[in-house]
Amino acid sequence: MSLYKPDYEEIVDSETEKEVKEPSMYKVLLHNDDYTSMEFVVEILLSVFNKSIEDATITMLKVHKEGIGICGVYTYEVAETKVDAVHALAMEREFPLKCTMEQN
Repeated sequence: MSLYKPDYEEIVDSETEKEVKEPSMYKVLLHNDDYTSMEFVVEILLSVFNKSIEDATITMLKVHKEGIGICGVYTYEVAETKVDAVHALAMEREFPLKCTMEQN
């Protein structure tokens, strides 16, 4: 059995050079208007945002009374997808429902 002894020794540096940051989060907001029905807003909150009927009703009333309501907080890509889904469903049903996102 031969023993191999190299002239140098390798050192492995296992430190991470870059810090991993949490992704930025975005609030998805619904805006009140005079034409979109309350029932449709609840339907959107149930189907797009997976809210319970109670939470959907509370959020819908907040939008109705205060002019704006938070549907949820998501990463950029998820928030963007939800905003697009709301606009597509609203257009399909001919409602002018406005949905936006802003950084949390």
